[in-house]
Amino acid sequence: MIHCMLGRHEALLPLAGMLPHRATLFDMPGHGRSPDWDGQGDYQSVTCAMAEGLAAPASHVIGHSFGATVALRLACTRPDLVSRLTLIEPVFFAAVRGTAAFDAHQRDFAPFVRAMQAGNRIAAARAFINIWGQGGWVDLSPRAQTYIADRIHLVPAGAPAIEEDNFGLLGSGLIEALTIPVTLIAGAKSPPVIAAVHAALAARMPQARRIIIPEAGHMVPLTHPDAVFDAMN
Repeated sequence: MIHCMLGRHEALLPLAGMLPHRATLFDMPGHGRSPDWDGQGDYQSVTCAMAEGLAAPASHVIGHSFGATVALRLACTRPDLVSRLTLIEPVFFAAVRGTAAFDAHQRDFAPFVRAMQAGNRIAAARAFINIWGQGGWVDLSPRAQTYIADRIHLVPAGAPAIEEDNFGLLGSGLIEALTIPVTLIAGAKSPPVIAAVHAALAARMPQARRIIIPEAGHMVPLTHPDAVFDAMN
């Protein structure tokens, strides 16, 4: 199981506890108990290598948000390790580049980009959480706000993979070659670009199915773990 950007593996423990099999979780670079990100290499590539090192052959790989993009890449590049894939709110924006949904996402995310360019980590963290968080920035504890602001630089570190598809996954034919069962799960209240990403990915994968969780947002595996578990079965 692969958590979201600015999260940590503990967030997925309630969902993991429902699974009928042993679950393996880890913290992405710079998150939770993992060492700080050293800035070396491509962030998604390093995270994917971590997942690859932990995955047993024929695993059911579950990823949320940025973690879902890592899960997808792992399934494409190491199909021997993945027998089933669950992608919860994958933020693979490059899949809809050139569409109105992508342009709207860029406009909505512009305050984050401006804040990062200005070196204002708090403003950037606030802008990010107000779109992609569980509730808003003001709903977070001071400890959670500090955790996120301290790691906000990891968001642009992961951007080349999800905004630009720097690995070239979309043009490789590897997504289309996936023959394993794929479940795409989204919250009904998620940013509209997620529905567009799901539609674009589902059109490329022969065994994909899409499920929407009512009353849930982007953090659906944390807020509605029971519904996510049911959707995977």
